[in-house]
Amino acid sequence: MKRAILLASVLTFLLAFASGAIAQEIKVGTLMAHTGPLKEYGPNIKNGAVLAAKQLADAGLTMKLIHEDSETAAIPGTNAAKKLVEVDRVVAIIGALSSGVTLAVAESVTIPNRVIMISPASTNPLMTVLPADQGQDYLFRTTPSDDLQGRVTAKLAASYNKTISVIYVNNAYGQGLAEVFTETFEKKWKGKVLAMVPHDEKAPESYTAELRKALKGNPDRLAAFSYPDHAKVYLKEAIEFFKYKKFLFCDGTKSVDIIKALGAENVEGQKGTAPSTAGGEPAKLFNKYYQAEFGRLPNLPYITNAYDATAIIGLAAYAAHVKGKKLTSKNIRNELRVVANPPGEVVFPGEFKKAFKLLKQGKAINYEGAAGSVDFDIYGDVITPIEVWEYRGGEIVTLRMETP
Repeated sequence: MKRAILLASVLTFLLAFASGAIAQEIKVGTLMAHTGPLKEYGPNIKNGAVLAAKQLADAGLTMKLIHEDSETAAIPGTNAAKKLVEVDRVVAIIGALSSGVTLAVAESVTIPNRVIMISPASTNPLMTVLPADQGQDYLFRTTPSDDLQGRVTAKLAASYNKTISVIYVNNAYGQGLAEVFTETFEKKWKGKVLAMVPHDEKAPESYTAELRKALKGNPDRLAAFSYPDHAKVYLKEAIEFFKYKKFLFCDGTKSVDIIKALGAENVEGQKGTAPSTAGGEPAKLFNKYYQAEFGRLPNLPYITNAYDATAIIGLAAYAAHVKGKKLTSKNIRNELRVVANPPGEVVFPGEFKKAFKLLKQGKAINYEGAAGSVDFDIYGDVITPIEVWEYRGGEIVTLRMETP
């Protein structure tokens, strides 16, 4: 009986080796926001990761995703990350969404434990030069820094406004975006920011005090650099209590919930920005796969970025495997730029069987992602287009893409 089991095990291993499949399962955590101010985004962004993991499994690499909720807050996010690293023993974490959560987790959990963290949504410029990661190289993101979005938003604002006031969530995300926007709007475009008003990360019942400060001087536009659960409250109060409805939006306020809360007529024609996709064949393929798996792709940010983060981890794991390396976080980390950056034969979303075949043959690949090129620089950053979008007819409509 034991001999039969042993022979069966050997046969399974040989079949897996011959087909190029990896017998070893790798564990990857997702740290999305399913509760808290970003809860509208979490489930959809998680779907991007789930889709990539399913396609990787179909191609021969089994990736077990272990899902945790950051609650859009640093302490529960850090606790969830500790569980993923210390109990589940994941080789990588996809997340978090909020920059404040990502920075806290990176500094206290993933970098000290030498575990890869790839955020699909954290845009704070500090991530580029986070002291804890210098020389460690375990922190990456598949979305661009707000050093890019802030500049595009300032250009958009200056095209039809001379004065702006900013309300922003008082965390790494809101502060980083507000600072880049303000500097660019005033220095490059000669506009004037009348007020920069922070609000607490925990959503209160009312923002009338913050609105009173922000709307003093009657700015041409009020920039809402927050999360949906914050903005849908204070924007509604601005309309109802202050009779003001000239807004400027960002990725954090690109939200179906805001349309529902304010009414489509109150946001009609209002514009915003968000990191987006480069379009072309990779985006078309992703849209087709997503629709087949989950239905219509919502026009919400970072779904493609989560897909790309998962895809890159899987491709890097396979690259390490064909080189005879153990599938540790360090060995997978060492292959991230190899499979994502030029040179190499281009592979698109879903083309993982093709990618695995090329890697097995010893050939180089260059993954071109659903969100754009995932060409990690020395800091783990990427450059992808910034979308200019508009609320129109009760929906979110893309106007154009800009890459500064």
